[in-house]
Amino acid sequence: MNKDEFQGGARYVGGKVEKAIGDTVNSRDWQVDGVVDQVAGGAQNLYGRAKSAVEDIVDGAPELADKLGSEARHAADRTAEVARQGARTAQDAAKDAPLLWALGAAAVGYGIAWLVHGQRD
Repeated sequence: MNKDEFQGGARYVGGKVEKAIGDTVNSRDWQVDGVVDQVAGGAQNLYGRAKSAVEDIVDGAPELADKLGSEARHAADRTAEVARQGARTAQDAAKDAPLLWALGAAAVGYGIAWLVHGQRD
């Protein structure tokens, strides 16, 4: 519990008491002041709770960052392994069918040229 939570809670309770006294003595000023203090105290308490939540998140951030970093390294290692395996497979396939790969490269080159130049009106 931080300072704002405590002060907001105390102000809220004080406002409740002030409104109750205003109701008892039939004083409109005390009633209004009590409600104002209740609202202000509730807002300050809510602010304090939000501040505490942010502090808790910041305190837990290093552990979360370490976990995310570990997961990212694992994903990068796995991606690199899959890329190496794909490159080996492509090299093996190119050794087995060089003419097919040459035709594929020509088709890709033609497609890129068509996209770059396109049809002109």
